[in-house]
Amino acid sequence: MMKTWKPHPLYTQIKEFLERKGPMTDVELYDLVKGTHECVGFSELNKTLMRMEIKGKIYVSTRSKGKRRVELTEQG
Repeated sequence: MMKTWKPHPLYTQIKEFLERKGPMTDVELYDLVKGTHECVGFSELNKTLMRMEIKGKIYVSTRSKGKRRVELTEQG
């Protein structure tokens, strides 16, 4: 199977969802992402979130067992 570039990369899509809707759980974010990126698994979402957090774009905190809150650290 040949992978093709998405017209809207996952990184950009996550940032746009957080800008529009504000902080949300990782599960809520995953549900939104699945609407635009059908082939994305939860592990790929987690890898992208980790990269974004390392770069300082988002902050991920643990809410309760198995739930994490994702929020932007910068706007624009």
